[in-house]
Amino acid sequence: MGELKSFDLNIEKVLEDWKVYHALREIISNSIDEKSLTNTRDIEIFKDKNGNYHIRDFGRGLTYQHLTQNENEEKNNNPELVIGKFGVGLKDALATFERNKIGVLIKSKHGDITIDKSTKHGFEDILTLHAMIKDPSDCNMEGTDVILTGVSDYEIKQAQNFFLMYSKNKLLESTEYGEIYSKNNEVAKIYINGLLVATEEKFLFSYNITKINSKIRKSLNRERTNVGRQAYTDRIKQILLKSKSEHVIDLLVKDLEEYERGHSHDEVNWIEISKHACVHLNSRKNVLFLTSEQMQNNFNMVDNARSEGIKIITIPNTVADKLRNLKDFNGKNIRSLETYFEEVNSNYEYKFVNEKDLNNEEKEVFNKTEQIINLIGGKPPILKKILISETMQRDIQGGDSLGVWEKDERRIIIRRDQLKDLGSYSGVLLHELAHARSGAGDCREISN
Repeated sequence: MGELKSFDLNIEKVLEDWKVYHALREIISNSIDEKSLTNTRDIEIFKDKNGNYHIRDFGRGLTYQHLTQNENEEKNNNPELVIGKFGVGLKDALATFERNKIGVLIKSKHGDITIDKSTKHGFEDILTLHAMIKDPSDCNMEGTDVILTGVSDYEIKQAQNFFLMYSKNKLLESTEYGEIYSKNNEVAKIYINGLLVATEEKFLFSYNITKINSKIRKSLNRERTNVGRQAYTDRIKQILLKSKSEHVIDLLVKDLEEYERGHSHDEVNWIEISKHACVHLNSRKNVLFLTSEQMQNNFNMVDNARSEGIKIITIPNTVADKLRNLKDFNGKNIRSLETYFEEVNSNYEYKFVNEKDLNNEEKEVFNKTEQIINLIGGKPPILKKILISETMQRDIQGGDSLGVWEKDERRIIIRRDQLKDLGSYSGVLLHELAHARSGAGDCREISN
C-alpha cells in the first residue's frame, strides 16, 4: 500500500449556516454534473446494509485536483450542462460533514480520500481540515462513490428536494430558454439547470432555467440559495414568451381572468406575458376579449356572442389597451368589442325604403332634408346620398342604431321610424352629417 498523503483544504471561511443537507446537495450536484459532462448513466443514491449512504456517479472519477480553490474551467465552459459553479463547493461540503461528525470516504480509480484535522504546514499550533489521500482500493472502478456515515434518511430527502430530477413536478413545456412545470399546489420553485435556487409564493408555474445569462451567473453565490428575483425575471419572461403549449396558454388566460378579483399570479401582471397568452388563444379558439366594464355595459352584445358559441374572456384594461389593433398568428384581428361589432355588421343587408313608398307624414318630414343640411352650410362634398331603411345594424351596445354614416359608401342611412316627427329625424341627420363633415369612419347614433 502506498504512502498516505495529506492535502490541506485551505478553507478560509466556513459556511456556518450550512446544514448536512446543504453539503449533500453539493455532492449530488457534482455527481449530476459529471453525469452530464460525460454522458454516462444516471447517478445512484442508496443506503447499504451497514446503514451508510452512497452517492455514486459513473464518470471519470474524482481526483485530488478537484479539491483546489479554483473554479472548474470545464464547468464554466459548459454552463448549459452543469449545476455547479465553484470548485470550493466540494470543500465546503467536506467542512460541513466534519463539523457535524459525518464520516466521509470518497472512492475512485484515482485514490481513496477521507478527511481529518491536521497541523498546517509550517504552523504546528494550527489545526486545519485536510484530505487524507491513499492509493485506490479499486483501480478499475468506474466513476466516484461518496460513502457517508451518520447521515439520516431525512437529510438525504432534504438534499434531494434541491433537485428537479427528484421532484414530482410535471413538465408542461420546454423552450430554448428553459422549462415550465406544474407546481402541484406547492410554492413555485425556480431551478437553474435542475438545481433549486429560489421559491416564489405568487407564481403560477415552477421553472427550470437552462440557458444562463450573465445576470444569473453573477447571482449564483457560494451558497447558491435565495437568488433574487431580479436575477431570473427576464429569463422567465423569455421562457413564457416562447411558450406555445395549449395547456400553458389556457392556464395563463384563466389566471388573467382572476386579475380583477385579486386572485391572479405574478406572471399575468407582466403585460407582455398576458398579451402573448391572449394572442395565442385568439389564434386557436373562438373567443372575445372584454373588460369588466364592457361586460356590464353591453349585455345584449355579450348574449349574442355567447349564443354564437363565442367564449368571453375578461381581461384588465391595461391588457385590453395592448391588444387594440393587434393580429394573431393567423393574421386575424384580436377579437375585441369593436372588432366583434364590425364582424356582426360586416354582412348586414339593409331593407331600404324607396321615397315613393313613404306615407304622406313621412314624406313631409323627409322633404325637409335639404333645409336641415343648409343649417350647417350645405351638403358635405363627400356625401353622395341619404337613405331610409326599415332595419338598421346594431350599435356597439347591441341595440338597433338610429342612423349611420358609412364613409366607404359615402352615404347616411337613417331608420324609418325616425321620420315620425321632424325633431327626431333632424337630430339623427345632423349627428351623422357631423361625422361626414369630420371625415370620421363608421359611427352610430345612440340606440333607443
